[in-house]
Amino acid sequence: MGYSNVRGVPGWQPNAHPAAIIDGRAIARRLREEIRTEVAEFRREHGYEPGLATILVGDDPASTVYVDAKHRACEEVGIASFDHRLPADVPQDAVDLLIEELNGHKAVSGILCQLPVPKHIDQHALVSGIAATKDVDGLTQLNAGAFAIGQPGVRPCTPAGVMRLLREAEVELSGADAVVVGRSNLFGKPMAQWLVEADATVTTAHSRTKNLDVVCRRADVLIVAVGKPNLIGADWVKRGATVIDVGINRTREGLCGDVDFENVASVASAVTPVPGGVGPMTIAMLLRNTLDAALANQSGSLAGSQSHPVSDEQ
Repeated sequence: MGYSNVRGVPGWQPNAHPAAIIDGRAIARRLREEIRTEVAEFRREHGYEPGLATILVGDDPASTVYVDAKHRACEEVGIASFDHRLPADVPQDAVDLLIEELNGHKAVSGILCQLPVPKHIDQHALVSGIAATKDVDGLTQLNAGAFAIGQPGVRPCTPAGVMRLLREAEVELSGADAVVVGRSNLFGKPMAQWLVEADATVTTAHSRTKNLDVVCRRADVLIVAVGKPNLIGADWVKRGATVIDVGINRTREGLCGDVDFENVASVASAVTPVPGGVGPMTIAMLLRNTLDAALANQSGSLAGSQSHPVSDEQ
């Protein structure tokens, strides 16, 4: 299991409830080792390694850090990486052309366009231009639609990472009351869908939700991704709940999540830290998706080892 005690984490206090930390770094490390072995097997069988192409438009510091981390992770497990960095004023058609070229490049198993992009670029058009078999973010209409009806396809990396964390922590989702705070296409919506597949009863909360604290407080599993530092305090959390903090915010004091970790750890049964929780899992699942895409491209099928059919039961 990916648990560790809250002791030793900044902010731990001796009189705090001994919540368990769901250690994303440790779980991601094990997953990367699995992927490294499978990549080596792929290379022996097919004569080349899976490849990830990234597209970064502009020089946003956070996006640059994320892309650099993805390339380091690729190198660690033996996945080839193709780094495409374009100026912030690059015209739309130039990015579209690059995506078209990468779609036809055999060495490229997966394509990731780092979001957000400058305002003059049509983000939806970029994503739509990526071949569904190379869409390692799971954002194309084909993959998103397949997900919505429980069919095989590529699942978004961060929700996939959260599901792996919950599984490793042995959190029972069937029949659980789950609340997802955030409704983005990249995370909130697919996260809620995945929890429904796992037979949880799911509420999606957002900026227009009335009595948000009351909604959060009824959750057995609370997952937060809104980008507001320390939004969720201890008085918003049901005692014994599992809390997954997807937010990452830069403050004067350093990085923090959307959850007030120090105080929430006093009431939750388990909680993810920031950093060291969901973040490492997102990158690990990107590697997983890239390898799965390479395997699927070899077989001529749509990648989707993470898919789970939705039950027809009401």
